[in-house]
Amino acid sequence: MEKNTHKLVILVGSVREGRFGPVVSSWVAEQAVAHGGFEVDVVDLAEVDLPLALPAAPPKFAGVDYPRPAGMAGLTQALEGADAFLIVTPEYNHSYPASLKAAIDWHFTQWTAKPVAFVSYGGAAGGRHAVLHLENVLTELHAVTIRDGLAFPNYFTAWTDGRPDDPQAAGYAKTMLDQLSWWAGALKHARAAEPYPA
Repeated sequence: MEKNTHKLVILVGSVREGRFGPVVSSWVAEQAVAHGGFEVDVVDLAEVDLPLALPAAPPKFAGVDYPRPAGMAGLTQALEGADAFLIVTPEYNHSYPASLKAAIDWHFTQWTAKPVAFVSYGGAAGGRHAVLHLENVLTELHAVTIRDGLAFPNYFTAWTDGRPDDPQAAGYAKTMLDQLSWWAGALKHARAAEPYPA
């Protein structure tokens, strides 16, 4: 029986100079493609116009008339068409980058009733503080966060040639992607059967 595929958007959250995010997201995208359950689209927030000043009316109420910058159109389209999300984030001062907060806040319905998984990296905590904050924010937007993510502590000494040194990392990634695929399918069917009561 052929496996159904879901549209997965991988968000590269860091826009900092010299960032490690593209290395992590490249490896994660490779795992997602190998998994076979996804059509993978990597969206790098460093390439998106993300102003911090927001319009007066929130996107929840403005809907399709929400005045986003033209340079954000690709991001909005990707989020709108996604069945699932995977956010790659570093940890800055026990939280996630402003670039991710801006990307989230410029949108609302694009996240609703869709699953989100997390891959984080950082110092001793491996970015877990950032993920805890993201889970809280995305729950407010009616997204469904996946419990089993990936965290890479001390990434600066734990990766070689673009790959994690931990031999179990690929197995952890498969577990995360299996859960993400299950939720993507379940929520896609649910949204098609009946509009989500947001």
